[in-house]
Amino acid sequence: MEPISLRTPLALLLISLGAVAAIWWWLATPIILARAPIDPAAKLLCVSYAPFRDTQTPLLETTHIAPEQIARDLAQLAKISDCVRTYSIEHGLDQVPALAAKVGLKVIQGIWLGSNRLKNLEQISTVVGLTKEYPGVITSVVVGNEVLLRGEMTTADLAATIRSVKSQISVPVTYADVWEYWLHNREVYEAVDFVTIHILPYWEDFPIRAKYAASHVDDIRKRIAVAFPGKEILIGETGWPSEGRMREGALPSRTNQARVVSEILGLAKRENFRVNLIEAYDQPWKRQLEGTVGGYWGLFDSVHRALKYPPNEPISNFPFWKLQMGCGMALSLAVFLAAWLTLRRRPWSPRLAAWIAVAISATTAGILLGVAGNKLFYESYGIGGWLRWGALLAAGVAAPLLSANALMSGRAPPTFLELLGPREDRTRSVLAMLLGAVMVVTVLIAAETALGFVFDPRYKDFPFAALTMAVLPLSVLMFLNRPPEGVRPIAESVFAGLLAIAALYTLFNEGLNNWQSLWTCAAYLVLGATLWQARGVQIPK
Repeated sequence: MEPISLRTPLALLLISLGAVAAIWWWLATPIILARAPIDPAAKLLCVSYAPFRDTQTPLLETTHIAPEQIARDLAQLAKISDCVRTYSIEHGLDQVPALAAKVGLKVIQGIWLGSNRLKNLEQISTVVGLTKEYPGVITSVVVGNEVLLRGEMTTADLAATIRSVKSQISVPVTYADVWEYWLHNREVYEAVDFVTIHILPYWEDFPIRAKYAASHVDDIRKRIAVAFPGKEILIGETGWPSEGRMREGALPSRTNQARVVSEILGLAKRENFRVNLIEAYDQPWKRQLEGTVGGYWGLFDSVHRALKYPPNEPISNFPFWKLQMGCGMALSLAVFLAAWLTLRRRPWSPRLAAWIAVAISATTAGILLGVAGNKLFYESYGIGGWLRWGALLAAGVAAPLLSANALMSGRAPPTFLELLGPREDRTRSVLAMLLGAVMVVTVLIAAETALGFVFDPRYKDFPFAALTMAVLPLSVLMFLNRPPEGVRPIAESVFAGLLAIAALYTLFNEGLNNWQSLWTCAAYLVLGATLWQARGVQIPK
């Protein structure tokens, strides 16, 4: 059995390390665009600006942004844009026109309208005063942003408000909303000086792939121009997220964001239409409302205020891929080492299938560790999010290590009853208890996320990477070391059924174009099949 105990594992280890390195080299392949997404030599027409960073949020009425923070942002934005668009005058945003004037920026000033009439009047009064105080800075006023979409005003009330503001100021007045709402509310068109539409291919009812996003924006712009031929069309919001979950075939990523922004800007230059990008800086607070994807539409990151796509630099989805590859190779090596150390303490000749299972677990974990770590960093929001995704990643790291030990020991995974049942039925092995704890964490988080995709799926992230790291080792271990006889435990059967039903529903609901959904559902089904195979040994009383 010498080839199996030494040469074969060594060959499998080398194959595993080579696979990890090759996959990461492929994942990190950069793209080089013909036009830089952001080029200081060709400034943007305008970009949406919100000053909130770290834990700052407009969802708290007490939040107030210091003028020094806004001034630093505007000085930076003046290097890449001629204008900023704001949405409100609350939380210190009334300081923007004065500070923008100092750095040569123009302002498309927003008035935030909602269902509170008193607040609306306060916003209008302040903005009317600002337009008179900074006539050379504020170029136009947006009276309301997506208030019809939110259902907080009627069309008649909105049109009357727009006319009221228009009578008090001398700059052009508009209203901004998703493009479909303009087609259904022509009364608003009659009240404005120009039409401001939002075209967000990612958020369409039928999401658009990144490679078609620019042509979709152009098609919608032309459609609106035909519907409203008498007035100029401003694309008030368009862009693409750099992180977050897929919607059908629409994939948020760094490279996709750079490509979409570059192509839309190039199209605007060729077709000579105005476009405002959303947005200047990533806004972490939006994740509370829109999930991970809501916080990553910025051209600059939120923390360091660093431009995501410096000119003339290749763009990769994994800029730290060498570190991620190295960590993955180290984990793969550790899994093989765990198997080898187990044999040192218990010398025997394991089946070749056991070493192949170790290799599969090690390679999968090594490839996905960097992806799972990346998702942990970007998708964890709040203490609860960090605990949940951190626990799943910890299970994903521990599962191949503990499964390697169990494979080499010929030990089956413990059932839930052996972990949590009557004291006399519980396992006494520390390693078995650890492996069981990994299975419990994996099953509970898998069930929680699966139910999320059934009842509230719109903003949920797909935990495909860390979940696969945990599920695959447990699956191969159960397949090879399952007890030949025993009773199928009730708890495992219930979870198996829940995961299977949720996976099938999610597959139907998300569609076949969403590979993140397909992958996650496959992991649910494999985990369900693993639980279904569990057997508990009956102990005679």
